[in-house]
Amino acid sequence: MCTGKCSRCIAVTLYPLALISIICNIVLFFPDGDIKYAQDGHITEEVKYMGGLVGGGLLVLLPALYINLTGKQGCCGNRCGMFLSIAFAAVGVAGALYSLSVAAVGLQNGPLCKVVLIWGTPFKNTDSSYLTDDSTWWQCTEPKNIVQFNIGLFATLVVTSSLEAILCAIQMINGLFGCLCGAWWIKG
Repeated sequence: MCTGKCSRCIAVTLYPLALISIICNIVLFFPDGDIKYAQDGHITEEVKYMGGLVGGGLLVLLPALYINLTGKQGCCGNRCGMFLSIAFAAVGVAGALYSLSVAAVGLQNGPLCKVVLIWGTPFKNTDSSYLTDDSTWWQCTEPKNIVQFNIGLFATLVVTSSLEAILCAIQMINGLFGCLCGAWWIKG
C-alpha cells in the first residue's frame, strides 16, 4: 500500500471517530435528556472542558480533512503535502490526547449528582472505585441513572480518542515515509 492510499484509509476512519466524540460530548451536557441540569450548572465539571467536542472532535476532524486531501493527490502524493500531513496529524494526536485525558479524569472523579439534598461528586477522592462497585451508585438520586450515563459516554470517549491518537500517530509515520521516500515508496 502506498502512503497516499494509507492516508485516505486513515482519514476515512477518523471521520466517524471525530463525529462520535462530538456527539458524546454534546450528549453529556444533557443528563437524563433534560436541559435543566445544564441551565442550572449541574453537569460534571469535565464535560465543560469539552474534550470530545474540541479535542477528539474538531482537532481531529481538521487533520482528517487535510490527510484525506493529501491522499487524493495520487499514490504517495507530493513530498510537501506529506510533510504537512505530519504537522496536521500531530495536531490530531494532541487533540485526541486532550480528549483522552479529560474523559479519563471524568471517569476517575465520577458524575456530579444530587446526594440527598446537596449537589456534589460523591465518588471523587474515595478509596474504592465506583466503576467496579455498583452498590454505591444509589448515592446519586438525581439525575436518574447519571452514573451509568457518565460511565458509558466517558468510556466511549476514552476508546474513540485512543483510536484517534493511534491513527494520527500512524499518519505521522506514514507522512514521514511519504516525505522522505516520495514516489519510490512501496506502490500497489
